[in-house]
Amino acid sequence: MTDLSKHTPMMQQYLKIKGEHPNELVFYRMGDFYELFYDDAKKAAELLDITLTARGQSGGNPIPMAGVPFHAAEGYIARMVRAGQSIAICEQVGDPATSKGPVERKVVRIVTPGTLSDEAFLEDRRDNLLAAIYHHKEQFGFASLDISSGRFAVSELENLEALQGELQRLRPAEILISEDFPYADLLEGFTGVRRQGPWLFESDTAHRVITQQLQVRDLTGFGCEDLTLAICAAGCLLQYAKETQRTALPHIRKLTRERREEAVILDAASRRNLEIDTNLMGGHQHTLAWVMDRTATSMGARELRRWLNRPLRDVERVRQRQQSVSALLDGFHYEPVHDLLKRVGDIERILARVALRSARPRDLARLRDAFQALPELQKILTPVRSQHVVKLAATIGEYPELADLLERAIIDNPPVVIRDGGVIREGFDDELDELRNISENAGQYLLDVETRERERTGISTLKVGYNRVHGYFIEISRAQSDQAPVDYIRRQTLKNAERFITPELKEFEDKALSAKSRALAREKGLYDEVLETVAEHLAPLQDAAQALAELDVLSNFAERATSLRFTAPEFSDKPGFDVDEGRHPVVEQLLDEPFVPNNLLMDTRRRMLVITGPNMGGKSTYMRQAALIALLAYTGSFVPANRAVLGPVDRIFTRMGSSDDIAGGRSTFMVEMTETANILHNATEHSLVLMDEVGRGTSTFDGLSLAWATAEHLAKNIRCYTLFATHYFELTQLADDLEHAVNVHLTATEHDDSIVFLHNVHDGPASQSYGLQVAKLAGVPQDVIRNAKAQLAHLEGLEASASPSPAPTQVEEPSQHTPRQSTDDNTAFQGDMFAMAEPSAVEQALETLDLDSLTPRDALNQLYELKGLMEK
Repeated sequence: MTDLSKHTPMMQQYLKIKGEHPNELVFYRMGDFYELFYDDAKKAAELLDITLTARGQSGGNPIPMAGVPFHAAEGYIARMVRAGQSIAICEQVGDPATSKGPVERKVVRIVTPGTLSDEAFLEDRRDNLLAAIYHHKEQFGFASLDISSGRFAVSELENLEALQGELQRLRPAEILISEDFPYADLLEGFTGVRRQGPWLFESDTAHRVITQQLQVRDLTGFGCEDLTLAICAAGCLLQYAKETQRTALPHIRKLTRERREEAVILDAASRRNLEIDTNLMGGHQHTLAWVMDRTATSMGARELRRWLNRPLRDVERVRQRQQSVSALLDGFHYEPVHDLLKRVGDIERILARVALRSARPRDLARLRDAFQALPELQKILTPVRSQHVVKLAATIGEYPELADLLERAIIDNPPVVIRDGGVIREGFDDELDELRNISENAGQYLLDVETRERERTGISTLKVGYNRVHGYFIEISRAQSDQAPVDYIRRQTLKNAERFITPELKEFEDKALSAKSRALAREKGLYDEVLETVAEHLAPLQDAAQALAELDVLSNFAERATSLRFTAPEFSDKPGFDVDEGRHPVVEQLLDEPFVPNNLLMDTRRRMLVITGPNMGGKSTYMRQAALIALLAYTGSFVPANRAVLGPVDRIFTRMGSSDDIAGGRSTFMVEMTETANILHNATEHSLVLMDEVGRGTSTFDGLSLAWATAEHLAKNIRCYTLFATHYFELTQLADDLEHAVNVHLTATEHDDSIVFLHNVHDGPASQSYGLQVAKLAGVPQDVIRNAKAQLAHLEGLEASASPSPAPTQVEEPSQHTPRQSTDDNTAFQGDMFAMAEPSAVEQALETLDLDSLTPRDALNQLYELKGLMEK
C-alpha cells in the first residue's frame, strides 16, 4: 500500500482518487491540462503518441507524467476509448482563491466504450451498446443499453449458439460479465470486456434497481417479470451505467423484451457470411447496409441496421412496413420527406444529452431547426395513404412552444460550448443584455469620461486608463497634477504622473469588472433553464424521435426501390420460394457490366437444389442472393427481382467458406464441421439453408461421404429449403435417389481454350468443372496446365474403364450411438465406389505395342487406331 505521507499534498490527493479508480485512466485536471501519472501516463503516452515527462519523485525515482490540453481533450479521450480504455475525468470543483492547499477535485464522470454519449466519441450511423451477460448452467440472461438513445432491452437465450448469434448481431462496445463467467473464450475479439462482482448480478437488487429507474412497482407491464436471468443482467448493467455517468438517467424509461422467435434467426456464422453490415475484413464497404443506406438522418441509419439484422417473422408487421413504402412511392412522397428529415438531424442522441444535462449549444440549435421543420413535414405526410404513416405522423407531432423558446433563446450559429458565453440571443433576457452592454461598451464610456473631464478641468494631459492591478484611473502629468479637482482621490503616484479615481469612475469600475463574470454566470443559468424546459418534454420527444427514425427508413426503402429497380415481394402461407430474375443487391452495384439475373423455384417437390458448375461461375452469388432477398423481404423492404413469392422462413443458415480459428485452436475443417453440426441440429422445415462445398477440407472419400450424408439428412429428415453447392459430381445422383432434390447448374462455355462464365442457372447437372480453364485464367504457369491436362486425361481414362459404382446412399448413415466403421470397412466402401474393371481396349493395345520397332509412318498409323478405339 502506498505511503501517502511521502508525497506532496497534490500527489496525495491524486493517489487517493486513483485508488478509488484503479481500472480507469485518471485524467487529473491541473489548470489548462489533464495530467496522467505513473502507469496511466506510460499507457497514454504509448496510445496517444504524446511526450512522457516526469514530475517530482517517488521512492527516489521520477514520477512519470503525460498530459493533454483540456480544450482538446475530446479527441484524445475518443482515441483511448476506441482502444478499449476507460477514462475517469477528474475536475477542479473547489475555488482556487479560497482553497488552502490543493484545490478540491473529484471524478465527475467515467467514460467507457459502452457508455458514450458525446457526439465526438460516437460513430454516427451505428449503435454503441453496453451489454451484460448472466449465466446459469448453459442458459443466459442478456441485457443491452444504448445510453446515447435510452434503448434498453433484455432477452433470455437458451444456449451458447443463441448467445453467439446475439453478440454477432449487436456487436456491443462493452460487455459486463461476472467474475465466475466460464465462457470468456466466446468474447475474444471484443475489446471492452469487464468482469464485475457476482453480487452486482443479485436478483433482488437488480429487480429493485430496474423498478426504481422505470418508476414502476413490478416489471409485468414490460413482459419481463418472469425473466429472472435477464433481470440479473439488466440490474448489473443499470448500476454500471449510473456509476459511470454520475447523474440521473431520465431518458431510460422503457424496457423492451426481445424474443428470438419473433425474428428470422441468423447464427453468428450466417451473419458473417451474408455481410449484412460488416464485411469479412471487418469493414463496412460492400455490405448489404452499404447498398441499402441512403437515409437522411443518423438515427434512421441506425434503425435501418437494426431492421436488417433482425428481420421479422410477423408477416402482418412486415406487410405494414411494405404498404407504407408503397404509399411513399405513390406520387414520390418520399423525396420531400427525405429532404425535410435532413433538417431534423439526429435528435435521438441530442435528447439523450439533454437528459444527461450534457447537451451543447449546437445541440439546442439543431433541436430548434428540427422543431421548425415538423409543421412542414406534417403537411407532406397528410396526403400519404397509409394508416401506419398516419400513426407515425401523429406520434411525431409538433412542438411550437419549444420551437419558439429555442428560436428566442439560442443564436443562429452558437459556439461549441457554453463556457465562454455568446450563446443566448440578445433580447431574450433584460438583465443579461444590461450586463453585456456594460462590459461591451466600457471602452466608449471611458472615452466619454475622458472628453468630459478634460472640458471640465481644462487639463490637456488628462487621460482615462485601465490596468489589471489598479483598475480604472484618471492620469494627469506631474506638472498639471496640482490642478486636479477636489473630488479626485489620489490612487497612485508615478515618476512623471499622478493617477486619481472619482466616485463615478469607482462605481463604473465595480460594475464593469464584475459585469463580464456576472453576464457569463447569468447566461449559464439561462442556458440550464432552457435545457430543463426541453427535458420536461423528454418522453413525447423520444417517441417522436423513434417515429422519425422509422419514417426515415421507410422513405429510404422507397428511394432504394426506385433507384435499384426493386419490387414488392408477396408472402404466402405455403412453403417455398418463387423468384423471377433475382439479383444480388451488392454484387450488382459493383459490376461494370449488367448483372445476369436468375430464377429460383423451391417448393414441396424442390426442397433441395444441388448446384454444380465451375469455380467463379456464380454459385456462391446465386446462393447468397437467395438469402438476401429473403432477408430484405422480411424487413419490409422491396427486393431485387422482377417478382418474388416467399413462404414462411424461421431461420437462415449459411455454411460458406471458412478460415482457421487459430485463437480457438480449430482448423478450417473443424470450423466447417462445427457450422455444419449447428445447422443439422437447429434447422427446421421452414429454414433456408445454404451449404457450399461441404467436405472439401479433408480427404476425397471422407469429404464426399460427409457431403452425401449431410445432404441426405437435410433433404430426408429435416426437409428444409437447401441450396447445396458442390464440386463432388457424384452428388448429382441425389436428384435420382431423393424425392425432393433436383440438380441445377451454372453455365459456362469454352472459347479458344479459355472459359467464358455465362452465370445462368439451368436445371440439370453441370457437364464439366472447367477447373483447368479457371487455373489458366488465374495465371497458373503454362507447363503446369499442360501437365495437369495430361494427368486429367489419364485419370479420365481410368474412370471410364471403372465398373459402375453403387451410390454412397447404400451405406447406412450411422446414428450418434453407432461406433465409427473400421478402417477395413471404410476401405471396402471406397473400393466399391471407385473399383477398377478389366483393362480397356486402349490400354491393351498400348501394352502390346513395341515402340522401338515402329517407323514414323507406323507410329502415325498406330495413333489413328488408338484414337479410333478411344472414340468407341
